[in-house]
Amino acid sequence: MDSHGYVWDGADLILRVRVQPRSSRDHWSGLQDGRFGVRITAPPVDGQANAHLREWLAGLCGVAKSRVTLLSGETGREKRFRVAAPKRLPPGVEAAAKV
Repeated sequence: MDSHGYVWDGADLILRVRVQPRSSRDHWSGLQDGRFGVRITAPPVDGQANAHLREWLAGLCGVAKSRVTLLSGETGREKRFRVAAPKRLPPGVEAAAKV
């Protein structure tokens, strides 16, 4: 993973995010220290924040929530997600180069 906060794995997008739960609104913010900042309204209780973030990322990328997988960071603020073949890209993410 490089300092861009994302990497392409074939057609799949791997995102690195730093999550701030219990925000007043859901918000995708800029890149800082190699991770995208994400604010979400859900509390970090009983997996609510992870479930909310997964669903929100799916909407942001235009895919079903079943196509978003939490790879690491289940109990921490720093997380990695795999988005299978996103139809839209979050701000700051560039399309994979066609080879």
